[in-house]
Amino acid sequence: MTFLYTARGTYDQYYNQEGMLWNDYIQWARLPHLTELVSLDGMLNEVLVKPDYNDATDWDFIHISDLYQTDLFTTVDYVFKRMIPGGKFNLLAVVVEPDKPCNDIPVDGYEFVGYELLDQDFSISALTNCGGFDESFLPSDLNAKGLIDNFEKAYEIKKLLIENNPEEHHADTNVIAVWRHKIIGR
Repeated sequence: MTFLYTARGTYDQYYNQEGMLWNDYIQWARLPHLTELVSLDGMLNEVLVKPDYNDATDWDFIHISDLYQTDLFTTVDYVFKRMIPGGKFNLLAVVVEPDKPCNDIPVDGYEFVGYELLDQDFSISALTNCGGFDESFLPSDLNAKGLIDNFEKAYEIKKLLIENNPEEHHADTNVIAVWRHKIIGR
């Protein structure tokens, strides 16, 4: 498995940046059980890593998937080098399209938080930023961080999303396993 890294802004009841306030979001998303959102969706959890696209060496650290820039990076050192300084954040380690359950895979300093389903261009979460796909999954299928706990369930939802919504761009997803650092950024 290839691990990639990113830093994302937090989104919870203390969110006070530009955008939808927490209570408005959980009502719109129909996810009242969320305690916080730990997502790879850049509209919900801001990407805090800003590459220098004019620096040719930066491209060695930017993960590209099928011509899409993913906002995922090959080393945690690069994430820190290009991270916007600020307050609390989520330092994440991820695996795109894992081939086995990740819940018990230890990643030093990180805890497994669940599986994300991002669209093919790695921008929008089908789980938490599309208003729901009730024919494919229910709000209760998501954990308190807006992710799927179970490997098989994540791939089942991925399959159902595209079967039930073949014309919907955001329903064609990547399964991404997500670990969050236990100390850094917290």
